[in-house]
Amino acid sequence: MADKGPMNLKLKIWKQKGPKDKGYFLEYDAKGVSPDMSFLEMLDVVNIDLVHKGQDPVEFDHDCREGICGSCSMVINGNAHGPDRGTTTCQLHMRRFKDGDSIVVEPFRAKAFPIVKDLVVDRSAFDRIINAGGFISANTGNAVDANAVPVGKDKADLSFAAATCIGCGACVATCKNASASLFVAAKISHLGLLPQGQPERSSRALAMVAQMDQEGFGTCTNTGACSAACPKEISLETIARMNRDFMCAAAGERPPVGGGGVG
Repeated sequence: MADKGPMNLKLKIWKQKGPKDKGYFLEYDAKGVSPDMSFLEMLDVVNIDLVHKGQDPVEFDHDCREGICGSCSMVINGNAHGPDRGTTTCQLHMRRFKDGDSIVVEPFRAKAFPIVKDLVVDRSAFDRIINAGGFISANTGNAVDANAVPVGKDKADLSFAAATCIGCGACVATCKNASASLFVAAKISHLGLLPQGQPERSSRALAMVAQMDQEGFGTCTNTGACSAACPKEISLETIARMNRDFMCAAAGERPPVGGGGVG
């Protein structure tokens, strides 16, 4: 099968000067796009052309461009991060599209994610949720030996899977209720599964869920759209685990030690 040649694309991109301004779509031409470009590299080329023409570039967030930081959050043709599963926008390549395609690009839309400009949204609500309880207490001084606290492989694997969350917000953007349950559950799970996270386990669940509600995120109705859109494919089981920890804490009961299961 022959390699794809350069493509010409039609882009329909959301433009908005600020949080209180009215937004609208503008159409752009992306010409001579290499199929080997990432989606962000394609936007870079479009922006360079706009700057040369004396026009405002399209504002978008990015940092690592390696699928690690979660900054490159945008909705592409109705899909958070684009059509590929387990992929961030910076990992999406233009070979996924065809010459002549029209691509609609929007910001993540949620009450708790106010638009800053164009495709840039303020996701500091996530930071405040983490500040509410996403930590453990540890004595200062010399680092504890790595083998001092045994951790079973099953718990370690589940904790690591939850810890892969990059806080991009795709779960919020794709949820019909703009729920942040998958994000919050991942942060609660990856600490609650480990021995080091047990002292604050109950208070963590109460504090982080309360902050999530305060930020204006919607409720979870278990449709599974969040997990399907998550670039790290975090399981819905983390939400079940969060709910159990929260209900036990609210009832004044201690959650089961370890928290490996979801029953």
